[in-house]
Amino acid sequence: QVQLSESGGGSVQVGGSLRLSCTGSGRPVTTYSMGWFRRAPGREREFVATITHSGGAALYRDSVKGRFTVSRDNAKNTVYLQMNSLKPEDTAVYLCAAAQGPYTNPQLYAYWGQGTQVTVSS
Repeated sequence: QVQLSESGGGSVQVGGSLRLSCTGSGRPVTTYSMGWFRRAPGREREFVATITHSGGAALYRDSVKGRFTVSRDNAKNTVYLQMNSLKPEDTAVYLCAAAQGPYTNPQLYAYWGQGTQVTVSS
C-alpha cells in the first residue's frame, strides 16, 4: 500500500507561484509514475501533469505547459508541482496519485492523496 499526502496549497494572486509537494509513505513511490490532477467546483477531475518513475519524462495538459513543472526526488519519496504565472482558472483541489505508468487517465491510478486547495484570485 502507498499513502500519499499533499501539501503546499494556499491562496495567491494572479501571476503568483506555489509549489505543491506530494510525499509517499508505506511502500516507496520510487517505482511508480506519479500524476497530478485537479478538481474544480462543478467540474470533473482533470489531468494536470505526470512524471515517470525515474523522472526522465513528463507530460502536461496544454493549459499548464510552460507554467507548471513536475519533478521528483526519489531519495525523499516526494514529487513536486511548481506552478508559476497562476490564473484564476487554476483554482482547484490538487491531488497527487501513483500508477504503473505516466497515464493521463485518472482511472489508471491506484493510489491517491486527499488533495490540497489552491485558490488564485484576481
